[in-house]
Amino acid sequence: MQTINTNTLTDTMYYKEIPVFTYKINYPSFTPTCSNDASESINQHYAQLAQKTEEYGRKVLYTQAAADAEYPQSPRPFPIYTLDVVYQITYNAGCIVSLYMDTYTYAGGAHGQTIRTSDTWDFNTGKSLRLTDFYPLTPVSLYQLQKSMEEQVAERLKANPGIYFEDYRALLQDTFNMNSFYIQPGMMVIYYQQYDIAPYSTGLPEFYIPVNF
Repeated sequence: MQTINTNTLTDTMYYKEIPVFTYKINYPSFTPTCSNDASESINQHYAQLAQKTEEYGRKVLYTQAAADAEYPQSPRPFPIYTLDVVYQITYNAGCIVSLYMDTYTYAGGAHGQTIRTSDTWDFNTGKSLRLTDFYPLTPVSLYQLQKSMEEQVAERLKANPGIYFEDYRALLQDTFNMNSFYIQPGMMVIYYQQYDIAPYSTGLPEFYIPVNF
């Protein structure tokens, strides 16, 4: 098990004394019980990712927010553009750590957008583990995976009709991303992005697949 600390990059940026853009980027750093070299590499990965995200916010989102604030028809008070990054550790045992990061962006309009990414690390090697390290992707297993997700959707629709698009069966296949997973104890979680298979109000759909590892 690794010890985890949270680092934060945050600021509120102004245009003509009006706050137009704010960001808060949380990212992890690890104190290892396994390989120091692996931990250093992984820590560097997240530090660089946070810096790139901050740079995008300060250069792109702030510029856009300032331009919109200058527009005479912009609402007052100005709806502050937002960039928030949070992470969640979902597995931390032995030399394996799994987590996901949600990046929320609001740039005007009715609501913002959340994009999820995830990583599962081997702290012995510093390598990122793949879906195939936990679940064999053969034609038979892919069919079983598809059926399991379809069954989970069907059960959810019984309680909450309309929370998935009508063509969810095809969308489960068409928008499936091998990188969109993380692990929990005894479980692999496959997730989809907003609008992939369901309306915005449903959030990011998750599917739970029991695995042994």
